[in-house]
Amino acid sequence: MSAPAPSPLAVVDAEPLPRQEEVLSETALAFVAALHRRFTPRRDELLARRAERRAEIARTSTLDFLPETAAIRADDSWQVAPAPPALEDRRVEITGPTDRKMTINALNSGAKVWLADFEDASAPTWENVVTGQLSLIDAYTRNIDFTDERTGKTYALRPDEELATVVMRPRGWHLDERHLTDADGTPVPGALVDFGLYFFHNAKRLLDLGKGPYFYLPKTESHLEARLWNDVFVFAQDYLGIPQGTVRATVLIETITAAYEMEEILYELRDHASGLNAGRWDYLFSIVKNFRDGGPRFVLPDRNAVTMTAPFMRAYTELLVRTCHKRGAHAIGGMAAFIPSRRDQEVNKVAFEKVKADKDREADDGFDGSWVAHPDLVPIAMESFDRVLGDRPNQKDRLREDVDVRAEDLIAIDSLDARPTYAGLVNAVQVGIRYIEAWLRGLGAVAIFNLMEDAATAEISRSQIWQWINAGVVLDNGERVTAELARKVAAEELADIRAEAGEEAFAAGNWQQAHDLLLKVALDEDYADFLTLPAYEQLKG
Repeated sequence: MSAPAPSPLAVVDAEPLPRQEEVLSETALAFVAALHRRFTPRRDELLARRAERRAEIARTSTLDFLPETAAIRADDSWQVAPAPPALEDRRVEITGPTDRKMTINALNSGAKVWLADFEDASAPTWENVVTGQLSLIDAYTRNIDFTDERTGKTYALRPDEELATVVMRPRGWHLDERHLTDADGTPVPGALVDFGLYFFHNAKRLLDLGKGPYFYLPKTESHLEARLWNDVFVFAQDYLGIPQGTVRATVLIETITAAYEMEEILYELRDHASGLNAGRWDYLFSIVKNFRDGGPRFVLPDRNAVTMTAPFMRAYTELLVRTCHKRGAHAIGGMAAFIPSRRDQEVNKVAFEKVKADKDREADDGFDGSWVAHPDLVPIAMESFDRVLGDRPNQKDRLREDVDVRAEDLIAIDSLDARPTYAGLVNAVQVGIRYIEAWLRGLGAVAIFNLMEDAATAEISRSQIWQWINAGVVLDNGERVTAELARKVAAEELADIRAEAGEEAFAAGNWQQAHDLLLKVALDEDYADFLTLPAYEQLKG
């Protein structure tokens, strides 16, 4: 007897969009419904497990490698599946949202890979969710172009052989898609919506192009969450009649708990794994979030003072390279977030030197590639990796057996000399307000002070304000960080923005709303796990 038909899904509280029927076809929604019915209950259990683990960290102020999975770590015989040809060389990857202009620019950028982002670089308006899928469908069928109404400039794709390979990032497990619900009114997890629509429409098409459905998995906190993704992949490939192992996934090690389970995460995904990525900004956010009440030794200084040379960050990245290469996987380095200035070449010169030093360090440490946020940074990163790799596609043969990272090394936050400053508090407030305001307008990746900010950097900003207040931090100017001080700095920033933008533009924006939301997630005694959860309630569209 055949299985019963999946419950139908309903689109709710959303204005119809041009061509949405191409994305939300009956057969595509039946596939998403099947994913939802089968996997959402396990998703819910794993979110509850996150809360239990966080409570344990609050009680003990420590983490360790898992004793119950020691045998997996000790077994040297297993490897992940070999990389497909399209993912052998990943020396430079560019990241960005899936609007039409970015889609064309990223594919044309000269990078080997484009992380097509439905997560931190995309505010999940229904329009962004649906039109982002259309952008990728149109790119694969070469039916995409774009004309900038302001400048008249036209954008079109280069020949196929010059285009970056797409690795798509769905939303994290914690976010639901409120506009797509089942018969009971339960929203479908955003991760399953993004993955399901993309896989259903593009998996076979990508195989015909000599590539495949490749994914970046965000905000993973444990190997059990990786196991869930692996089961999703197995089910999806069977559903569409695609050979098992066609999917490839790169997992972002961007939570402190996942850093203790790197090998186990690769093991769970071993038939579908292609690498791990050092997602540095969310990683810092995760450290603050998990150890926010752990006392002075867990207080992070200003975000920009936490460089990748900090001992606990070195431990994290070197362990990642060793783990990946031991298991035959790619190790991908972190983001270079600098956005070049069209007006200040001196700013560019200093920043380009920092980017080069960062990418040189990653290449020398054994990484197989790295991320940039802007096409102008592609040649800089490419040069760093070309110098080390030459004609080789990667350096997975560098096993880094010299690396020996202990459990305590990953959380040795107090090994850093830097301390919180008043300027750091001001910057956290500035970035928080300016980013949230743009996010509420549907923009997920925003240039602020010559840096590409996304939800991860906004999360660090508000989390540090929360931590500094609750730890009673005294800044370099002698002031203690209090809720009153944070409100004062936020009021001053709002006044500065009003003066900078002018009354008309200020009134047209979401500035007061962003100010209020930042203070809510930074000052509330009950710390919100993700600022995008309360922000999503206020997001229009």
